Amino acid sequence: MQPISIAVCDDEPYMSEYLAEQVSAFFACESLPTRISLFPDGNSLLSSAEALRADVLLLDIQMPLPDGLETAKELRRRGFSGFIIFVTILRETVFEAFEVQAFDYLVKPLAPDAFRRTMRRLLSALLKQQESRLFVQKGNAQHIIPFADICFCEVIDRKVYLHLKDSTVLDYYEKIETLEQRLDGRFFKCHRSYLVNLDCLKSCQNGRAFLANGESVPVSRLRGRQFSAAVLRRMEQRRFEE
Repeated sequence: MQPISIAVCDDEPYMSEYLAEQVSAFFACESLPTRISLFPDGNSLLSSAEALRADVLLLDIQMPLPDGLETAKELRRRGFSGFIIFVTILRETVFEAFEVQAFDYLVKPLAPDAFRRTMRRLLSALLKQQESRLFVQKGNAQHIIPFADICFCEVIDRKVYLHLKDSTVLDYYEKIETLEQRLDGRFFKCHRSYLVNLDCLKSCQNGRAFLANGESVPVSRLRGRQFSAAVLRRMEQRRFEE
């Protein structure tokens, strides 16, 4: 597992360092590596590309402008998708956290039991999230790609081409059989060289599946009936998930 990237933002240096120590100790007990970055205010957080990519953000609410809530709103506007845990003195301000899909909040001074409960919930959510991502090694670079971002996978001469929703194509070496085992039930092998994300399916006709990114892939005649059954099954799963 890649180190869990955690950003801590608090205008009180003591509290910032204390939070970092407590979080680091919790994940160390779970034998999980972390990479923790400290930020003294909202502006420094917003100017950091590393913070935007963090898995978890512990964010003080009461700070000089921009305060924690405004900082969180701006991060969400910029595409931040990590877990936000607010740290606050006033419990009443937490209701505003719903606007930015906050994961949880901690009240100062930190109560050890409450902190551990939040961390255990966070760990469970992080592990579940990791299960829905594909880890790709290409040379010295490592890529973590959410399953939801993959429209389809194409294999040509032992090389995999991941076609993403934003039209990006990432290629690397892997057998399609191995890749299939690493993906979840939303993917279906519609052809010997293609795995399609059923959540990206727009329509299917004349032996081709048309996808959300504007591309299409072939559906083998031998797999046509299985493909239709897989689409219906996925529709039922999504209804249950929602």
